[in-house]
Amino acid sequence: MFVIDYKCGLPIFEQIYRSVITLGAAGAFEDSGQLPSVRAVAKELGVNPNTVQKAYSMLERDGLIHSLPGKGSFLSKPQAAMDKRRSNALDMAANAMREAISCGITREELIELLSGLTDPEKEGNS
Repeated sequence: MFVIDYKCGLPIFEQIYRSVITLGAAGAFEDSGQLPSVRAVAKELGVNPNTVQKAYSMLERDGLIHSLPGKGSFLSKPQAAMDKRRSNALDMAANAMREAISCGITREELIELLSGLTDPEKEGNS
């Protein structure tokens, strides 16, 4: 279920954190929203259970999951994962735009690029 890229430079716990958000937004967990146990994920990925627990703790801290003793961890609200994913995407877009502006790309060029990405008729003409 989870995929880890050991070469990307992103810590494993962060990759698990992001995977839960992505999979939760896609509805990949059971109807109950139950996540696999820490031990199951650790075994599947071949990582230390503490690494998985750190990711789950961060998800709980951010209100994306909640844990019930003896029952497991569950998505708090399916929409919460999508909202977090959307927030992350907006942050990345803002950072990319700041980088583009610092490289001398004009506002008009950014608007044209964005228009090309969102307008299906322009997409084929790029």
